[in-house]
Amino acid sequence: MSGPKQRAVALLLATLAFGAAPLLTPPFTGYDPAQFPVVIARPSIQPAGYAFSIWSVIYLWLIAHAVIGLWKHAESPVWDRPRLPLTIAIALGAAWLSLANAAPITATVAIWIMAATALAAFLRATTDTDRWLVSAPAAIFAGWLSAAAAVSTGVVIAGYGLLADTASALAMLALVLALAITVQTRKPAMPLYGLTVIWALFGVVAVNWTPNPTVAYAALAGMAAMAATLAITRRTA
Repeated sequence: MSGPKQRAVALLLATLAFGAAPLLTPPFTGYDPAQFPVVIARPSIQPAGYAFSIWSVIYLWLIAHAVIGLWKHAESPVWDRPRLPLTIAIALGAAWLSLANAAPITATVAIWIMAATALAAFLRATTDTDRWLVSAPAAIFAGWLSAAAAVSTGVVIAGYGLLADTASALAMLALVLALAITVQTRKPAMPLYGLTVIWALFGVVAVNWTPNPTVAYAALAGMAAMAATLAITRRTA
């Protein structure tokens, strides 16, 4: 990718492949419990199914970002700055569904790479110019991947018996909260990242309210901490 326009083209192609992936692979509703030595029918760290509906927003926003970026801002340094890490994250995302249905450990490694590169793109994206088309798509993508990487890790840890289900869920809630607060304080002018993490935590609260209140209350506390972080950082934005 020798220049901004070439990176803009690569980002658009990767994003279109990413958007098409769900149409070409079997639907992913969580790792198959039978893939693990310890069978857990419903891992506590996994959010309610409706929380995953956020992917439709993520796909559409990323596609809009890639199309408009190539069409109107191909040579813009502001638009080009997050392109390389965002392209890597999205390209991995295009293959991730196939990995997830076959190899949970490999998929977990891949989703952490996706999260790291999406976070790099988000931190590079400006909030001073075209914020809802430059920073916001990276924010929602990075926010969901921050939570999803922790969820994937928690399921694998519990599935291999390294921690009990509840302990694994609590550890991953602590991890995602520490990560999200650190990232949000670095980008106080784009609260969409933190709001996306709150949405994921709400999905954990909802699914655990009756069967595992310990995890539900921990996720609820995480939502409160993330909301407080947003309120505090907005004052300094």
